[in-house]
Amino acid sequence: MTDRPRSPYRSTRRVRGGPAPQPRRPRDPARRAAYDVLNAVQSRDAYANLLLPVTLRERDITGRDASLATELTYGTLRHQGSYDAILDACVDRSLRSVDAEVLPLLRMGAHQLLSMDVPRHAAVDSSVELARRVVGHHRSRFVNAVLRKVSARTLDEWLSVVAPDRAADPVGHLAVARSHPRWVVQALADALGEDPADGLAETERLLAAHNERPRVTLLAKPGRATVADLVAEGAVAARYSPCAAVLPEGDPGALHAVRQGRAAVQDEASQLVALALSRVPVDGADRLWLDMCAGPGGKAALLSGLVGQRGGRLLAAEVQPARAGLVARAVDRSVGDSARVVVADSTRPPWRDGRFDRVLVDAPCTGLGALRRRPEARWRRTPDSLAELVPLQRALLERALDAARPGGVVGYVTCSPHLEETRGVVGGVLAARGDAELLDAAPHLPEVPDAAADRFVQFWPHRHGTDAMFLALVRKR
Repeated sequence: MTDRPRSPYRSTRRVRGGPAPQPRRPRDPARRAAYDVLNAVQSRDAYANLLLPVTLRERDITGRDASLATELTYGTLRHQGSYDAILDACVDRSLRSVDAEVLPLLRMGAHQLLSMDVPRHAAVDSSVELARRVVGHHRSRFVNAVLRKVSARTLDEWLSVVAPDRAADPVGHLAVARSHPRWVVQALADALGEDPADGLAETERLLAAHNERPRVTLLAKPGRATVADLVAEGAVAARYSPCAAVLPEGDPGALHAVRQGRAAVQDEASQLVALALSRVPVDGADRLWLDMCAGPGGKAALLSGLVGQRGGRLLAAEVQPARAGLVARAVDRSVGDSARVVVADSTRPPWRDGRFDRVLVDAPCTGLGALRRRPEARWRRTPDSLAELVPLQRALLERALDAARPGGVVGYVTCSPHLEETRGVVGGVLAARGDAELLDAAPHLPEVPDAAADRFVQFWPHRHGTDAMFLALVRKR
């Protein structure tokens, strides 16, 4: 007889003559929620930042349980590389051969044992009990045996055993010790201009920043809210952006300005790159702007407010209908009803060339600049991702320059510092065209002088406390 995972809910079969029983919350709802999210991230490429809030809300998990579920989910994803190296040393076969539904249990257990203030016996026992419920008694015994081996050492002790020697292999050492794929460590070191022979000290600070919980930054939508409005609700004015405030604690969705659509969560660097585009002087009319890759709508909301204050309009294009719906909600009731949202493929645009005064290309990318917020991206992307993304990025920048009028300006933005996606794309496109020139972006962001990188702007989590956004400003001749 085989063990079957037991449902965490009581049967809802009605007893004749009696009331219908109500579903029962699973035991240990926080750990069960975290497991279900991690399993979905692994098995069907779900995004934790989208699925976890829905899971907590649907299961009515709040307070300390919600905090525990959040830490288990994001902490496990951020440190997955380190934990997998440790777990591989604790199983008698390759970790790749372990059943897929068991891996999240082992990783969650390792996170509690090595990185949380959970007593060892509680971490092991709770993991085994959860395993018994979701994968059955037989495999729960395997979870118990592995986690007891993990509990024999601290995280630092384990890393001294499983990580490559730093002097001999600095990239490999940081890949294990700071939980990033090796190719990502090398790409980030290249973007920072560090040579592995020099020790990669700044690269390590960047990797460490990726494993920290990011702060919640809010955008006060221009013309609809002010930073003072957000401060009045408990936020603190942000360091750089004149439209940003930081929420020290609590749920941003509880703020009146957010519920009313006058403010939204948006990283400070995302705000700043859009602001920089809006600040470049242009001759003549400045009434028609274009956001070519507008989903989910954060930058479109900012740009529509700015152009609306100037009496102009924004056309926001998004290729995916569901994301276009998010854009429409983000720009709803913008100043002067200044935004129009269309479902369109910007590589084959429906608009005429040479019309727009300002064009934003927030290009699809590897997302290596937002690993604090979307830690699973580091495990999904591979070097092969660049072969698909870079041609798309180049095509979008080409179409953006086609869309801009002579004298107009294009902002090319990625949430990745990878050199192939940033300088490589811009340099390749400009070398092939004779009708555009690279502007110096730094003067348009005087708030952050140390973000200048040659004629580009590059933000960094460990330097600026933001996502690693890249910006190039290009003038159409």
